[in-house]
Amino acid sequence: MSKTVTGPEIERLIQLLAKLPGLGPRSARRAALHLIKKKDQLLAPLTRAMGEALEKVQLCDICGNVDTSSPCTICSDPRRDKSIIVVVEDVADLWALERAAVINGSYHVLGGVLSPLDGIGPEDLAISSLVGRVGNANSPVKEIIIAVNATVEGQTTAHYITDQLEGIEVKITRLAHGVPVGGELDYLDEGTLVAAIKSRSGF
Repeated sequence: MSKTVTGPEIERLIQLLAKLPGLGPRSARRAALHLIKKKDQLLAPLTRAMGEALEKVQLCDICGNVDTSSPCTICSDPRRDKSIIVVVEDVADLWALERAAVINGSYHVLGGVLSPLDGIGPEDLAISSLVGRVGNANSPVKEIIIAVNATVEGQTTAHYITDQLEGIEVKITRLAHGVPVGGELDYLDEGTLVAAIKSRSGF
């Protein structure tokens, strides 16, 4: 039986850190110890930053992004192309696309994908609000880019969204699936190779 060698406050910190993605109990202990050793340089500023985040961070009423204001910085940016909406599963996907700086449109965060086995249905996702954004008579949207993951659940969600948007005059596209930049054919799975062949294009 292992002994507790720290006080309850430190144990609580470790337990909370262990709940973060990518951190198990051992990594959480190392992180907690590092924070404690660097209390003035790291722990105190982190505590203040987390307090500010708790107080100020909110979901954007339009797209579902997280920001300190609603509408968020992206939705309120006049330089954005409002005719394009990129539909993503999660805020992390939105951030990834923004880091890549591949598109200057707006976004819509679903909050997940359809997964009957996990009890996640259409009412649990921001699908109806997407249809409302696009189907509005004053909507400037001309194209919906469905940028969900290439999983069974992701593709099911993409098809469901397409069905919900039927009858609305908007172009619906999706991300191409195939060989990644720098990828070697020998290391790719069969599904990726099939998608790459089917999505082939001319030079």
